[in-house]
Amino acid sequence: MNIDGGRPVKMWTEGVPVEESAKQQLANTARMPFIYKHIAVMPDVHLGKGSTIGSVIPTLGAVIPAAVGVDIGCGMMAAKTTLSARDLPDNLSGVRSAIERAIPHGMSPKTRSYRGRDAGSWNTPPAPVDAAWLTLKDEFDAICLNTPSLKHTNNYRHLGTLGSGNHFVEVCLDEAGFVWFMLHSGSRGVGNAIGTYFIELAKKDMRRHVMNLPDQDLAYLEEGTEHYDDYVQAVSWAQKFARMNREVMMQNLIAAVRTVIKKPFETHVEAVNCHHNYVQKEQHFGRDVLVTRKGAVSAREGELGIIPGSMGAKSFIVRGKGNPDSFHSCSHGAGRTMSRNEAKRRFTLDDQVRATEGVECRKDANVIDEIPMAYKDIDAVMHAQRDLVEVVHTLKQVVCVKG
Repeated sequence: MNIDGGRPVKMWTEGVPVEESAKQQLANTARMPFIYKHIAVMPDVHLGKGSTIGSVIPTLGAVIPAAVGVDIGCGMMAAKTTLSARDLPDNLSGVRSAIERAIPHGMSPKTRSYRGRDAGSWNTPPAPVDAAWLTLKDEFDAICLNTPSLKHTNNYRHLGTLGSGNHFVEVCLDEAGFVWFMLHSGSRGVGNAIGTYFIELAKKDMRRHVMNLPDQDLAYLEEGTEHYDDYVQAVSWAQKFARMNREVMMQNLIAAVRTVIKKPFETHVEAVNCHHNYVQKEQHFGRDVLVTRKGAVSAREGELGIIPGSMGAKSFIVRGKGNPDSFHSCSHGAGRTMSRNEAKRRFTLDDQVRATEGVECRKDANVIDEIPMAYKDIDAVMHAQRDLVEVVHTLKQVVCVKG
């Protein structure tokens, strides 16, 4: 897609519909003066808040906080186990209930106070939470010296929690019948606070210095400025928090399943932990650039990633092909075809029950917005990016826990 007055937009969307509003949003971003080479667009592309979901935005000398968004470091973790399908109970409701007890989900209204290694959490905390927080706390305290408002966010309190929306925990079976554990979450309340704070700061700077942005969500921070350095430090920490959050939940997920399945088993036979909403410095076409992946996964040659389907559909463990034009990226999922409100308007509870047949999960009106029909066809999405990744494992969920 050629953009008047901007960089090209290269799209991996063969056979996959792309809404006009998303194309316009991409065009606006491509016209920013610091875009490097081109923007790469994945097949799960759709209109997003702040920036187009399914886009890879390389920049020189600037970063767009709203492109990274407020779910900083959101991503996936998957671990293969030595269990097979025959080791699972016929009725999986007990497995689902154990997971729901072990991993706080939804809005996580309960509180905890950090008091060192023996701190309390939901009265008696799982040990992984405190061990993880000890690796994060000192840098967080340093960030709060420059940004004091972050001190009073849900930081330690949200570590090891799932959240709501499209975040989930799943038990899956691969093509050979082996059991996998998979989950999707990010940096929770503290990441939201960091993103929101710096998005507003960038907008305030733009109102003082720049008047012709095509979209206020394209407000940016320039390299070398105080706010840029503060943001890079804070967003990098939030991405560490997100990765650690998934590790903690995975530990608690494994422990929960062991209370139901008494057969000894091992996990992390194969394991992947990858972001799909983040920014980091990388080298492409001979230059050091900042790469913002908004709903996209790193897919360097040989690198493993996760592309989940919708609730009730297939998911994939993939290996990157290192395609340079995609900035070594692939899609982060199927991608929505309609808003959450439209899904609730269009589909019924009976539709949801039919679409999730064979999956032990919630089947109530509050999760209709996650119905598989609200997402693109995952097989079409995978076909469109066949030169970006190869499929290593195909997973089908049998248990799904949503917030």
